[in-house]
Amino acid sequence: MSFWETITGSDLTREYKALEARAAALPSDHREAWRQIQYHLFPYGDFTGRNLLPILDGVLGLLETTAADGVSARDALGDDIAGFSSALAGGEPARTFRDRWREQLNRNVARKLGRLGG
Repeated sequence: MSFWETITGSDLTREYKALEARAAALPSDHREAWRQIQYHLFPYGDFTGRNLLPILDGVLGLLETTAADGVSARDALGDDIAGFSSALAGGEPARTFRDRWREQLNRNVARKLGRLGG
């Protein structure tokens, strides 16, 4: 991957389009599960989403395999797509700038109140 691809994210776009092309070939119930998994995985992505591509590739491989075996998406993934997605991502959403700013603000306020109260 070149520096330019990393900066612009063109490599991500190319990989994501390849995933979407593979997903288009799935049966309708598997495509719907794919959309739901993407939706539920989004909060676990970092700023670029680069950390989600290997996870999405693995999920798509699972969906392709189960579709080829004639297993429904519901049987393969269960009823709790959100829980399945959370387990795939490790259960902890990615920290955003908002989270970092909130923590910094809380530390600053606690420090100021500690000086005033003590």
